[in-house]
Amino acid sequence: MHMDTVKTPRQLDNRLLAALPDHDQGRILSNCECIELHRGEVLSEPGERIHAVYFPTNAVVSLVTRLADHPGLEVWLIGREGMIGAPLVLGVGLTRLHTLVQGAGPAWRMSAEAFGEALHQSDALQRTLERYLAVLMSQAERMVACTRFHVIEARLARWLLMSQDRAHSNRFHVTHEVLAAMLGVRRAGVTRAAMLLQGSRLIDYRRGDVTILDRAGLLAAACDCYEAMAAIDEQFMDHRAVP
Repeated sequence: MHMDTVKTPRQLDNRLLAALPDHDQGRILSNCECIELHRGEVLSEPGERIHAVYFPTNAVVSLVTRLADHPGLEVWLIGREGMIGAPLVLGVGLTRLHTLVQGAGPAWRMSAEAFGEALHQSDALQRTLERYLAVLMSQAERMVACTRFHVIEARLARWLLMSQDRAHSNRFHVTHEVLAAMLGVRRAGVTRAAMLLQGSRLIDYRRGDVTILDRAGLLAAACDCYEAMAAIDEQFMDHRAVP
């Protein structure tokens, strides 16, 4: 796995870190390094020990569950609002998910050992991350229902909106193969759904390069899970941690 040290971004570019009091931010960041995550990198595989946590600032990471007879299904899409390595908050040192970088960008990386010490030293960090785990669990429940009941076009529109939010750009790269794996459908289904969205002039999709042309139209085409997940996030996380 290749990672490069990069110029340090603003320390508040990750929302979990921004939720902490200043003295906790400084203590945690003093034990972090800023690295560049590259699209296509695998950060962990199921059953591996978690050696580090990541707080993305402008990267996008998919956490995927895999079955023996299927390439996988995305469980969470993580950007600057979250972290990678959340099981450590519960004292679980192994990951059960395939962790793949979808969008390149910087992230703060902290060793599992230093992270464990920080949890013991900072009540604010512990409470913030417990709320974050509540967000992840609630969103995962919603994802199960979304996968079962909503049509591919609406789910694709929802996924594109979530990716746009995390990439902070109207343009990003994702192939049909990756989209099929993320949505848990066949490639032909993704192709048809993308053509419908493109035919409605909501997106432009050429050789894996996606451009969002009409965000309002894409919101209308998406299932209500996009707004529901945003509401869950706001309900649990939209305030600073307090002593």
